[in-house]
Amino acid sequence: MAKIRRGRLLQSLASVLELPEDVILDLTRITITGNVQLLMENHRGISVYDPERICIRTQQGETVITGTGLKVDSLFASEILITGKIDGIQFIRSRG
Repeated sequence: MAKIRRGRLLQSLASVLELPEDVILDLTRITITGNVQLLMENHRGISVYDPERICIRTQQGETVITGTGLKVDSLFASEILITGKIDGIQFIRSRG
């Protein structure tokens, strides 16, 4: 319950201060170029990595990228760049 109130408070604060919600709420930002490139900012690491499936942990849960020839082109503490033929993206919300 307190987590929900905190989220609403931060969302209101972001609105009042005209700040991006993804920064205030610790949300993940994903930029997709066609179906060949995905840039994810504010991630928590990779949990599964193979050419057909990459799973990335986030504050909200896990993001699963499926496709063919997937590879991590660059990996930094706050962003990850994935290339290959992207067929799908699934968001799995964490419990709790």
